[in-house]
Amino acid sequence: MGRPRHHIILVPGLFGFARLGGFDYFTHVEEALANRFLECGADCEFVSVSSPPTGSIVHRTQVLMDAIQQACSEDTGAIHLVGHSTGGLDVRLLASPTAWPDAPEWFDRVRTVTSIATPHYGTPLAYFFTTMAGTRVLEALSLLTYMTLQTGGPPLTVLTPLIAAIGRLDQALGIDNKVLEKTIELLLSFLGEEGQSEVREWFDGIRSDQGAIIQLTPESMDIFNAGVENNPNLRYGCVVTRMPPPGPVRLLKNLRSPINALSAAVFSTLYVGAGRTSKVYPPPGPPPEVREYLELKLGRELDNSLNDGLVPTMSMIWGDVLWAGTADHLDVLGHFHGDRDSKHTDWLVSGAGFREDDFDEVMDAVAEFQLQRS
Repeated sequence: MGRPRHHIILVPGLFGFARLGGFDYFTHVEEALANRFLECGADCEFVSVSSPPTGSIVHRTQVLMDAIQQACSEDTGAIHLVGHSTGGLDVRLLASPTAWPDAPEWFDRVRTVTSIATPHYGTPLAYFFTTMAGTRVLEALSLLTYMTLQTGGPPLTVLTPLIAAIGRLDQALGIDNKVLEKTIELLLSFLGEEGQSEVREWFDGIRSDQGAIIQLTPESMDIFNAGVENNPNLRYGCVVTRMPPPGPVRLLKNLRSPINALSAAVFSTLYVGAGRTSKVYPPPGPPPEVREYLELKLGRELDNSLNDGLVPTMSMIWGDVLWAGTADHLDVLGHFHGDRDSKHTDWLVSGAGFREDDFDEVMDAVAEFQLQRS
């Protein structure tokens, strides 16, 4: 008799992708979870979903459903949904019993829904990204994310104009779009001819469909949450992160490296923007026992300014808290600064200090949640 088969469905967020230019976005997650399932005598296979990068949540969820239908309809194995960032909203919509009047045969095999750093109640940065200048910054950030994870980052000449643009979030209408366009072209040219074709196709998807951006505003998520019910037959878990506020000490640490200093400046500006929580639609506070646990793990009192550089911490809470700690938006996927022998590459210089032991804790918690018998 063979080992139990589990299908783990991995859904990326706005800056993410499944596989692009020879790089697997979820490579560290797949390796970590596969090892843990094997240790427990369970067999698993992964499906990385090629979601439209910034497409509407409904559009992204339809792509997710098609991917599961193609990969998981031939057997009876359990299905586990894992969504990072916006991907967490996709998996919630897919799992909702009210979303699909004619649910596919495999629907009853879904066991768990795990959201990682997901904006369940929206993010203030969505307001900026919906502006004309903001969409260009989003495009540049998307390319920067891919290049940093794949190649270790662009040259200083490419990063400098991006910093200048992002540093003016408060003056969105004053950002020079020509500068951003030039920055984007420089980023693409840095990839070389071999990597440009596939990346340009992915990038064109970002430019042609940005439906998810306006859907991530707190007002839009208020409507989403009113209509997307939890499935009572499933278990919901979340990974919650926060970053300390940027300060002069962190800035001084990065001054020796111009590229690190500029990268840290990008992150700091995003952090400030993500902390401007809506006064009309703030995330609801967690129950007292959850608040106490989070404050213990996060090392400080919860408030609406806490975030991971893109998503407010209070917006990430949905279901059981599987892990909570200090990390930026991509650290928890294994994209953090590692030693020379590791395959881990940082996204932006955030100063989180997130390392392999922390990543192991996150993956331990996710695997235990998925393997737990309901």
